Amino acid sequence: MTAVEESRHRRRASPSRRQRVGRIVLVVVGLTVAFLLGIAFAQTLDDRPRSSGTVTNVRTLTPLPQGAPTRTVTVTVTTTP
Repeated sequence: MTAVEESRHRRRASPSRRQRVGRIVLVVVGLTVAFLLGIAFAQTLDDRPRSSGTVTNVRTLTPLPQGAPTRTVTVTVTTTP
């Protein structure tokens, strides 16, 4: 290998300053996004409703079939002024 080939090989092996800065910026942006997602997740956990321990069940009751009455009673009410 000649001296020129060695210097070219060394240049390719180490990343340029621009690439290093780009990687650092990318890492900082990634960490910032991860931090913000963590904050958002923590806030959703804080905002969820608290369990009071009381459970409410809602049921729809169907009415029983009604038959004819067995006897009829008439009540008369009189009022005296």
